[in-house]
Formats: sequence, C-alpha cells, structure tokens
Amino acid sequence: MKLLTKPLSAISLLAITIFLLVFAAGCDKDTPQSGEETSVASCEGCHTNYAHLQKVYSPDTAIVGGGCGGEAPHYEPYDRVFMGGDGYKEYKKSGHYKIGCVGCHNGTDNTEDKKLAHSGDFIRHPSMVADVKCGTCHQEIVKNFETSIHNGTGQKRKVTIRSGLNGHEDFDKLPQHQIEGYNANCATCHGTCGNCHIVRPLAGGGGLAKGHMFTKTPDMVTGCVVCHSSRGGHAYLGVAAGTKPDVHFSESGFSCLDCHSGAELHGNGKPVNQRYAYTELPKCSDCHSGVETSNSFHSMHYNDFNCQVCHSQDYNNCGSCHVHGEGARIPSYLGFKIAVNPIPDIKQGFDFTLVRRTLAAPDNWEKYDVAEYANFDAFPTYNFTTPHNILRWTSRTKVSDGKSCSSNCHIRNENGALINYDLYLFETDLLEWEKKASEGIVVDNHLPASWFTR
Repeated sequence: MKLLTKPLSAISLLAITIFLLVFAAGCDKDTPQSGEETSVASCEGCHTNYAHLQKVYSPDTAIVGGGCGGEAPHYEPYDRVFMGGDGYKEYKKSGHYKIGCVGCHNGTDNTEDKKLAHSGDFIRHPSMVADVKCGTCHQEIVKNFETSIHNGTGQKRKVTIRSGLNGHEDFDKLPQHQIEGYNANCATCHGTCGNCHIVRPLAGGGGLAKGHMFTKTPDMVTGCVVCHSSRGGHAYLGVAAGTKPDVHFSESGFSCLDCHSGAELHGNGKPVNQRYAYTELPKCSDCHSGVETSNSFHSMHYNDFNCQVCHSQDYNNCGSCHVHGEGARIPSYLGFKIAVNPIPDIKQGFDFTLVRRTLAAPDNWEKYDVAEYANFDAFPTYNFTTPHNILRWTSRTKVSDGKSCSSNCHIRNENGALINYDLYLFETDLLEWEKKASEGIVVDNHLPASWFTR
C-alpha cells in the first residue's frame, strides 16, 4: 500500500483546475445580458439582478457539497442562483425558457416578496420529481432513468442488502436517519437530470452552471470529472504522481462520451444488480477487435482476466468510511490488486480481475444512528474494477530482453523474497473486519504452489 503523499497535492491541483474552469463558466455578473431591464418583482428579474440577490440571499446553514474527491469549491448562495452571465442569453432562446419559471419550479411569479415567491409547492430542483416535471416532454428518458446507475440504484442496492433488506427497491424502508445520510452524502453525485444538464453537481459546489441553460452534452471536466474525480477523472487525466494520462485521452483525445453513450448513462428501464450488468456498457472489443491472438500475451491469457490486469497503472483506493464523519479511515492511496473475480456471474470467463478497495465498513452509518450494518458480509470490501488509466506499455507488459512474459506478474521465490507478491490480494492484506466479507475473492490457494517454492 502506497499512501498518497505527493499524489494528494496532484489531486488538489485537479480540484483547483476544475474549480477555475467551473467558476469561469459562471462568473460574468453583467445584469442581465438580454439588453433589457427586468423588474425584481419577478422570478427572472430577481435571479438576473446580481446586486439584488446579494441583498436578499439567505446564508447557508449546512455544508453544500463535497464527496470522495474532497471538499467542494465554495460558491456563495447568490452565485449559485444567479441566472445572468454566460449561458443566459442562449437560455432565453430555448424551449425550456418558454415554459416559464413556475412551470417547473411552481411557487409564485411577479412578486418582490421572496418568501411568497418560494411558498406553497415551490420546488428548488424540479428534476427531483422528474416524472412530473421532465417526463411530460422526455417521457422515455425519465422512465428509463428510474433504474439507471446514475440514479444510484447500484449503490442503494448494496446499502439496503447490507442493512438486511432485499435491494434498491427497499431503500425507502431504511431508517429515516440513514436515508437522510444517504441523501446528504452519496446523492451529492448520484442525483437527477439537473445535476448533469443544468447545475453543477454538489460535489462541484452546486448552483447553476451556465445561467440556467440546459446543456444537452455535459462537459467532461466541469461535468463528468466533478463527480468522477477521485477515480475516473483522477486516473484518466493522469493526475497522480508517477502516473500518465490514459492512452485514449493522450493519443486520441477522447472525452467520456466518446465511449459512454447517453443510452448507457440514462439507463434502459431494465433494473440491473450493478453497473457491470448493463448491456450498454462499452467493451474494449468494440474498438479493439481481433486482438485475441495478436501477440503471445493475448493468446495465453485473453480469457483468463480482464484487460486492465495488464494494461492499468496503479489506481486510487480508499476505505472504511464514517459517512459524514471523519471520512475515509484508510486514507487515499495508489495501489494495484489482482483477486479472484468477484462477479463471475456478470463478468463471465475471467478467473482473476483487478479489484478496488471500497468505502464499505460495518459502521458506515454510525453518524446517522445505525451502529452497524445487519448484513455487512453480503459483499466483499473490494469491488471488480476497470480503471480508466490504460497504457499499452505498463510495468507488466514491458518485458526485459531474455525474460519470459511471466517475469513481471507471476510470483517467484528469489532467495526467500517473493517477487510480484504485492500484485495480488491475499488474506493478510485484509483488516480483521474485512476477512469474512472478502474471503471468497482472496487468491490464497488459487495460485500455483510452484510460484512459492525455490
């Protein structure tokens, strides 16, 4: 385990970069850009008048966001609801603008009274009730999204099963405090339509991202990477010390949406146990066809383990989290572990795969009045993983002259020292409370005995 000392500063640099890009996208405070003054006695007039928002805003009473990537950039409450600036002029020409503010948010228009404007059935984030507010025009997408992994179904499934229930459909049966904890923490990324298409995710500070303009295709850095910073974005952009950007980024310039389609992200309406069960997920073979026998490595091991076992760099891990408490008690670290395939029913044919340490711990919800999970051992504490940090030549695929293809990955005993031992997940790598949960995926007794003899 290599604790991230230098890499942490790199992660901070990524966070600062994201903050500057996101902030620049919404920092123009000209009021308004349409060339006409609008009375503050209206929704639009108030929310395009920056000086007025500064006078009437309500201070935050709780931390707005944050997540696995660290603390969120801070935006003042009036910045988060300011509609002017970049995107506002474009928004006024859109079909969504014609619906009108109360058409989505309810409340009362044409009043200078802030309390009255936000009274009654006012909805701060209409896509929280997407079936009513978005489904009128986007019925198929909204219906499909109910079971989307981006809607948190996979995460909710693990929380409920570890809590002694049956799956994500039982999420509402959890103790109310635990549901509140999930919404205040996990849902900072797993959210609604608006989190990708209208506002910055809470993990990125929250608030309108582009003057209320609806962005059909989210930007990779200010959208996707805001939530997928500690794992996907962190790896793909090559942020951590000693790592390089993914070859699909450095050589091809691919953004997330070059591989991950809208159909995948929105879901297809068919509930799945977890994200790797989605039929719409991209596969390496979609682009790299005919590689099964392209070299001796592939010919030998193509069906033994996933591509990332050979082609990934070290990737980010962390674990044992007190939700909304002290954070991860196993600090973020770069690591690399090969284990017995944890999901052979979904990823069939792979004997061994890469795994990533999760945040799961028996007392995850202690801060929300749940002392321990009722059924914590239902899942391993390491998940199947496909890090987005692919290189053609890695410490396993670079073979020195005169060496066999196994020299960088098979364990061998050299004068009592076990070379390549650290690549694999053994029982000795597990903390005491992890052992029962993860005993089925450790490689003990699954590797050739000859690897450990002189």
